[in-house]
Amino acid sequence: MSYDRSVSACIDLLADLIGYRTVNPGSDELALRDRLAEELKKRGPDDIVVGEVERKSGTPSGYVFARYGTPRTVINVHLDTVPVNRGWNYDPFKATIEDGRLYGLGSADTKGAIAATLVALDAVRPRDFGIVFSGDEENGAECMRAFVASDHIAGIERALVCEPTARRAGVRHRGIRAYHAQVEGQGGHSSKADFMPKPVVTMAHLAIALDALGARYLDRGPDDMRGLCMNVASIDGGVAFNVIAQRAALSFSVRPPPGFDAAEFEAALAVCSREAAANAKPDQPIEMTSRFIAEPFMCRDQGWFERLLGDRPGDFGPLDFWTEAALWSANGVDAVVIGPGDIAQAHGPDEYVPVEDLEWAIEMFTHVLAHHAD
Repeated sequence: MSYDRSVSACIDLLADLIGYRTVNPGSDELALRDRLAEELKKRGPDDIVVGEVERKSGTPSGYVFARYGTPRTVINVHLDTVPVNRGWNYDPFKATIEDGRLYGLGSADTKGAIAATLVALDAVRPRDFGIVFSGDEENGAECMRAFVASDHIAGIERALVCEPTARRAGVRHRGIRAYHAQVEGQGGHSSKADFMPKPVVTMAHLAIALDALGARYLDRGPDDMRGLCMNVASIDGGVAFNVIAQRAALSFSVRPPPGFDAAEFEAALAVCSREAAANAKPDQPIEMTSRFIAEPFMCRDQGWFERLLGDRPGDFGPLDFWTEAALWSANGVDAVVIGPGDIAQAHGPDEYVPVEDLEWAIEMFTHVLAHHAD
């Protein structure tokens, strides 16, 4: 099948980007960052910043920021991908077009948006605009955390954060809070189990208390995001059926909606810990720590984005997944989330983006680059 010039250019560029193995964790994201810096230089920005970020994982990642004038609006797209899931019928690192779909790891999430943005820049040289291609979105978001904490964000008012949204403009989504609890006992022979601390039982009491806490939130929150999605993920401890565990641990998470009262929730967690410890005889203090926090997101001025994007999005509404729009928003930059492809095709085998979505994205980004300052 033949495509017009811009779509063909987008397909060729996306095929090249898919060939860069930016699996996170463990791959070289800097190679693609450097390639994208060269692509942006070809498109005449006033300045380019190439940043490197040291991650907790020990491998560096980074971002490239192209500035046209003094940016007030930016497009932000992440360049990393998740690991290759099982069950692929195509080579995940080689673009394959079949039945109007372009298959390849990252085609939807989110290298298709990178390619469409670059093709749009071939048509329009924007003014007071920025492009940010960043790594590490899939495993900690350390690159974007570093970027929004830097001076580069000065003057930026709005961001289009690209994710595969099935042409929807996402204006709110839940956050993520992950926790780890543990309790220490004495450990010993199971013949003494009636009279010794049993850490696994303590964690079981905590699991029940947490599940009940989640149930109390089921009717709280916005109409389309009620509840906390309380997930007691695991209880670990013990070495054999005839050994009393010396320690046990529990992990759990919640996905709070916008407007979530974190202080109130943390106080409720403290009550759960005390009650679980008291119910497990003898009483064993529980140590609970926060392991990961990603705040909820809500667009503040949806009307501005509606005026800019018009009827290009199918609608404006909530998303089911977390995005780096929350980091932009927390640092004073209003945002929407939008991009080609569907999250249903991301993170699984045979990831694809419809070629029609790439065409749609090119037109949308071209319009944004030309009219964001109107």
